[in-house]
Amino acid sequence: MALTLFDLKLPLHAEESSLKRIAARALAMPENAIQDMRINRISLDARRKDDISFRYTVTVTLSPKDETYALRHANGHVSRAAETPSRVPVYGERPLTAPIVVAGMGPAGLFAAYLLAQNGYKPVVLERGKAVEARQEDVARFWKTGVLDVSSNAVFGEGGAGAFSDGKLTTRIKDPRAADVLALLAEHGAPDEIIHMAKPHIGTDKLVQVVRNMRLAILRMGGTVRFGTRVCGLERQGDALQAIYVEKSTEGRERIPCAACILATGHGASDVYRMLAEEGIALQAKPFAAGVRIEHPRELIDRSQFGTFAGHPRLGAAEYHLADQSGGRGVYTFCMCPGGYVVACASEQGGVVTNGMSHYARDAENSNAAIVVQVDARDYGADDPLAGLRFREKLEQDAFRLGGGGFVAPAAQVADLLAGRASNGFGSVRPTYAPGVRACDVGECLPGFIAAGVRDGIRAFSRRLQGFDLPEAVITAVESRTSAPVRVLRDKNGEAEGMLGLYPTGEGAGYAGGIVSAAVDGMRAAERIMARFARP
Repeated sequence: MALTLFDLKLPLHAEESSLKRIAARALAMPENAIQDMRINRISLDARRKDDISFRYTVTVTLSPKDETYALRHANGHVSRAAETPSRVPVYGERPLTAPIVVAGMGPAGLFAAYLLAQNGYKPVVLERGKAVEARQEDVARFWKTGVLDVSSNAVFGEGGAGAFSDGKLTTRIKDPRAADVLALLAEHGAPDEIIHMAKPHIGTDKLVQVVRNMRLAILRMGGTVRFGTRVCGLERQGDALQAIYVEKSTEGRERIPCAACILATGHGASDVYRMLAEEGIALQAKPFAAGVRIEHPRELIDRSQFGTFAGHPRLGAAEYHLADQSGGRGVYTFCMCPGGYVVACASEQGGVVTNGMSHYARDAENSNAAIVVQVDARDYGADDPLAGLRFREKLEQDAFRLGGGGFVAPAAQVADLLAGRASNGFGSVRPTYAPGVRACDVGECLPGFIAAGVRDGIRAFSRRLQGFDLPEAVITAVESRTSAPVRVLRDKNGEAEGMLGLYPTGEGAGYAGGIVSAAVDGMRAAERIMARFARP
């Protein structure tokens, strides 16, 4: 018989081997009564700087007699362990007369393709960029030289934009598929700890290998993967999708018949949004958030969050998430990267885009995060579905011009940003953005409400995290791709409104945010297709 124990406190200095003894004490019974114990979840409790600890949720196996006793006399939070319901795939009856196409190999497309291949549907997977091995070389070249490959970069290519990030796997969704996502990532090379950590991450250095391993598994299971293949058009018969059109740089335009298409092209694919609008697919302008990146010394953030325990080997680099209001809008930190780098994530000529990235060890000199302000229809200057996309593009183009070209980013010290003046250089905190930065007045490339929101946010956040307003901390513009500026409307079956067989999925469709939620959305799309078509 099994019970779940919640909120077991393990002091920072204690070894995990003592957890069984702590569980037995909470159950009010001897340690040898626990026949087996499994860790479900671990979270860090750093609310008290003098008493940092880990909090565990565990499942223990007891005899029926001991379980009855524990439920009556336990000193902690305890309940009967919930059984995990098994999800049996549902297969339809309609025979497949054409392949199922998955467009895009970010988290949504990758996990959709994996599930389809695992169940024998042999998907055709298309990716406009390159395989992750070659993509790494293109990204490194761009960061070193400022020469952008618009098809293979930190946004486009196998693994999607998430492959060049911190690899965060936190999610607020309660879908049981989220656990499947973590299990599959661990199965293909991610650290096993991601399954039970409250705030798991993989890091770019490990994530790219996981992505490659999943692609190889899809191929072994009968799927086909085509790189350098960009979706450029749709063909319909009545209200149903019949084929998609793709372009390869060396072969021109090609028609691919398909029984269904999972469209998981990501929110960086501006051309796909425009193609969908031209094809008459229902779209809607969507709110998002935009701002800048801020960099502090990692040691400062660690001390602010962990006090005298900063640097403890079990703690690693400290995280934070902060939120406030500015002029009636939300302002908050986003995609915090402890011990990481600010990186160039442009995918189009003439626009600067920043993001954050960490390796698994999170041991770089600086820690960074976005400070972003809510943006919505009142800011777009138009009410058509692509108005938010155009707003985003202008932000990126203005940052490019202020940086002086070559994808150099505008940057400033916090003291100068708060004073509304230009920076002439940098002090103790060195900018990590490559291809490089130009010291200037960053506010010149930001709409007034975003610049004001960033300033208000820094002041408010410094009251909660000591040192956040460090005068020499570095601000780099512009962070513009927090989420999609467009939503592709879909019906209750997950299909695009007005086109049966087209499944807009993931972050690009405007229905997910982050690696896990996008992967779950991709799995749902695959399940809906499987429920329509007979298993081959």
